Amino acid sequence: MASRRALHFVFKVGNRFQTARFYREVLGMKVQAGADKGWRARLERAPERALGEGREKWVLRHEEFEEGCKAACNGPYDGKWSKTMVGFGPEDDHFVAELTYNYGIGDYKLGNDFMGLTLASSQAVSNARKLGWPLTEVTEGVFETEAPGGYKFYLQNCSLPQSDPVLKVTLAVSDLQKSLNYWCNLLGMKIYEKDEEKQRALLGYADNQCKLELQGVKDVVDHAAAFGRIAFSCPQKELPDLEDLMKREKQKILTPLVSLDTPGKATVQVVILADPDGHEICFVGDEAFRELSEMDPEGSRLLDDAMAADKSDEWFAKHNKPKASG
Repeated sequence: MASRRALHFVFKVGNRFQTARFYREVLGMKVQAGADKGWRARLERAPERALGEGREKWVLRHEEFEEGCKAACNGPYDGKWSKTMVGFGPEDDHFVAELTYNYGIGDYKLGNDFMGLTLASSQAVSNARKLGWPLTEVTEGVFETEAPGGYKFYLQNCSLPQSDPVLKVTLAVSDLQKSLNYWCNLLGMKIYEKDEEKQRALLGYADNQCKLELQGVKDVVDHAAAFGRIAFSCPQKELPDLEDLMKREKQKILTPLVSLDTPGKATVQVVILADPDGHEICFVGDEAFRELSEMDPEGSRLLDDAMAADKSDEWFAKHNKPKASG
């Protein structure tokens, strides 16, 4: 399964302004001009524009949609929504975050399903301290903090030589062995670490990729309204076989193989699965996704423009009404 890649985790966000501040100013996400493979082509076509793209972009791409996604990328909502991809580098070789914003929804109830995202960045720890962003040291050199909406992040006060500081995503499971059977035997992940006593296991597709950590909990896994989705890519030809495997094994398929269109960009094929605890998993065809996920030099501006045009906070405040909860 060496051809499979960990891509991103989907977070539902209710406040894009506060969320942007966290990822940009606290985590310190910055993508250097030239990091994405499309930049060199743009440099040849229009050197002045390419050189003017800046050195501190943090938005990989931003897209606005007038109606809900066929694969429920934005959750069970039919209205206008946006998708913002952010990270420390292009998705070709970095694990990134997908921030989905449903217009008119101000917050989402958290469950116990998402247990945290861990990254190694002394700069992020320093940024949080300077900004007065709450930090709690949970073990020596590891600090817990929260993104807007309550999502937990764990910041290791060190910097690793690898280019991507994002180390792992931790999800709660009710039966570790059952989950390992699903993720390893059916989805082909490798076990990197396993601790029976602490009921945890670290999985991945490759040494240099973000890992998936499964943490056993005694309670039922509750996804509530804020539930996310973890995404991986595989060769497009594997998608029908993956879907057939899940059918044979009587596993849950949330969205059968479907094509998703993004105006002006590549059409990708995806299949959406659910593990034994209901964690949503997206597998997307790698070839088209690499084209779709190319960094858009206008991404930061598009997000800023969308936030400036979104007057929903003002409208609800003027009418003394709260935004809806997810």
